[in-house]
Amino acid sequence: MSVASDQATSICSYCDRVIPCSNLDLHVAHCSRKLEKCKICGDVVPKKHAEEHFLSTHAPVACSLCSETMEREVLGVHKGENCPQRIVTCEYCEFPLPAIDLFKHQEVCGNRTELCHMCSRYIRLHERDVHESRCNGGTNVIAESSSNTGLAERDRHGAPRRQPSRKRLLFTIAITGVAVLFGSLIYQKKAEDSQMP
Repeated sequence: MSVASDQATSICSYCDRVIPCSNLDLHVAHCSRKLEKCKICGDVVPKKHAEEHFLSTHAPVACSLCSETMEREVLGVHKGENCPQRIVTCEYCEFPLPAIDLFKHQEVCGNRTELCHMCSRYIRLHERDVHESRCNGGTNVIAESSSNTGLAERDRHGAPRRQPSRKRLLFTIAITGVAVLFGSLIYQKKAEDSQMP
């Protein structure tokens, strides 16, 4: 049925369709009984399916990984980028683990060492990329360990670089040995005391 172009029309406030003015009252009465406009997205849905529309489209949902409640539209982004329980892999060992544990894991894992086959030095994994870009295979390469970096930083700021004397080194070793021995004796004493009735 075509509508004559000279016939006046109006837009239905329920379904936003263009309706001839002569039929508008009847159409509005039908729409008001049968249809409902969603307050969130503005879609017009049959009244009998309004609750189903809300639950399937707008109701908050819980993340299956962390149980956080959010809007359905952001669930995919949450699971892929923000969820603390999403599975990520360590950049050093490629071990899969929850994102919330990644920082602590990589802090330990990145401090493991591997032998550089070019200069035959052990390099921390978190320093490997920088080392590989600087390493030329010679023995004069400064290993990028945190202790050497600290010494290099002190040299740059003008503080004199002191090598420990042989006496001082032996004294440090002796003190460390005494401390270890003393700790071992205390541990043995505690073990003996706990075994006695």
